[in-house]
Amino acid sequence: MSEMNPVARPLVEMKQDHNFFIGIDSDGCAFDTMEIKHKECFTPNIIKYWDLQAVSKYARQACEFVNLYSKWRGINRWPALVMVFDLLRERDEVQKRHAAIHEAQKIREFMNSGLPLSNSSLAQLISETRDEELVKAMEWSEAVNATIADMVHGVPPFPYVRESLELMTQHADAIVVSQTPVEALVREWQEHSIDGFVKVIAGQELGTKTEHIRYASQGRYADDHKLMIGDAPGDFKAARGNNALFFPINPGREEESWERFYKEGFQRFLDGTFGGAYEAELIAEFDKALPELPPWKR
Repeated sequence: MSEMNPVARPLVEMKQDHNFFIGIDSDGCAFDTMEIKHKECFTPNIIKYWDLQAVSKYARQACEFVNLYSKWRGINRWPALVMVFDLLRERDEVQKRHAAIHEAQKIREFMNSGLPLSNSSLAQLISETRDEELVKAMEWSEAVNATIADMVHGVPPFPYVRESLELMTQHADAIVVSQTPVEALVREWQEHSIDGFVKVIAGQELGTKTEHIRYASQGRYADDHKLMIGDAPGDFKAARGNNALFFPINPGREEESWERFYKEGFQRFLDGTFGGAYEAELIAEFDKALPELPPWKR
């Protein structure tokens, strides 16, 4: 653990009470917050701060594709922002309007720095470089957080989430595995009184989702006793990066997915019949739900 992000210590030092481990994503998985956060908070601030007013229609389409309706659903805000820029830059309609789309070179360097992709890491870089693009990036990111704090409340967990948490924590050690800032996660889980069901609430400051699972589970739980529950391909990758099993919450069919987990998936996890054909069927359904090409390229 010599390369561990020091902030992630709560994961490494987590007390083990059971032989089973479960990681749970938050936005779009436990809570129906993806649509409101991206359509009302992220996208308007992307258009405002990155000067996309002239192509706002196409910017909105790109933002919603990347963050909600594609295989990149749920990725960290910085790679998502850069992907939006790249999709816009290559689109004919945007080129015809001669819109200047940011290259985001300094943001790309930040993404490749190895630092946690959080505001605190960005602040560290700004203090060292005083770079104007990074300053703008921080202003945008803080504006997104402020809009979310103002806008997103009163959104309860999906049906069967609370029941599933009550059931799973009798047999498994559960944590939140997310790329949302910790402050927002804690606020949402506390608002609905479900924070007591998880041992750690891990957000972007504590590292990637793959790292969250590794820090909390490595050397403690057998591979077939580790499970990730998520609604995005990044959750699946985080699971497989730790040889863990994966239960998908299918976008657009979240209630049905949680009911299936509560009524059959969790018991299969406990009795050792989850891996293999059952998991493969779940993942095949999940894979069909999210395309790789945006509608304007199909």
